[in-house]
Amino acid sequence: MGEPRTILVVDDEADIRDSLRDALEDEGYTVLVAANGRDALAQLPRLKPPCAIILDIIMPVMNGVDFYATMQADPRYADVPVIVSTSDASRAPSGVFIMKKPLRVDRLLSALTKLC
Repeated sequence: MGEPRTILVVDDEADIRDSLRDALEDEGYTVLVAANGRDALAQLPRLKPPCAIILDIIMPVMNGVDFYATMQADPRYADVPVIVSTSDASRAPSGVFIMKKPLRVDRLLSALTKLC
């Protein structure tokens, strides 16, 4: 089998992180999780860039918009595809793929298949 496909899930809701991790691991992905943008930024330098990031927008400590802007400013991560999962798409950065919450796992898996 090929190299592991790693997904980083950044969401402040533990239930969402856990359910996404379970669903994605069942499909063969390696899944890392972070509770906010600051936690995600701390993890990135310690790992090979993920094949995709699933990013919530509304989070405490560091929201998804600030995380995305910081990530885009770093050439190591600027090309990592981001799927924004949010209940308020108007807050999402322009140019990202948006999936409205609640996420449909089948749609998410279809999108990830194209990215990873």
